[in-house]
Amino acid sequence: MNDVKAMTSNRPYLIRAMYEWINDNGMTPHLVVDSAHPDLRVPQQAVRDGKVVLNIAQRAVAGFDVGDAYVSFHARFSGVSKEVFVPLAAVQAIYALESGQGMMLPEDNASAQGVGAQESAPPPDDAPPPRKGPSLRVVK
Repeated sequence: MNDVKAMTSNRPYLIRAMYEWINDNGMTPHLVVDSAHPDLRVPQQAVRDGKVVLNIAQRAVAGFDVGDAYVSFHARFSGVSKEVFVPLAAVQAIYALESGQGMMLPEDNASAQGVGAQESAPPPDDAPPPRKGPSLRVVK
């Protein structure tokens, strides 16, 4: 058997890259977040239908930071500055408001299991091929 080292989550890299690409194209980046995550810190008024859509444009936030396990920043809600803390496991998509272009993020096994989690066994030879990942859709 191969001794394949478990990789860390690619979510922070994907979010950083998409954020930079959207900004470089003069558009407004937004995050779609699952509001059920227990460590999510956003004002309750921002929650709609179990989701939170956050404007993360440079002009809309202060102290924007994408860490290895979270996104954090300060933003104004109803004119009041609030700290926002979003675990990366709760981020479902990042997209440009103007065009709808962006990326839905697949479930993150490294986030769900913790970095450095036990390696899983390879699938048996007779296993069906993996299903194709989610496709991008416009979130409004």
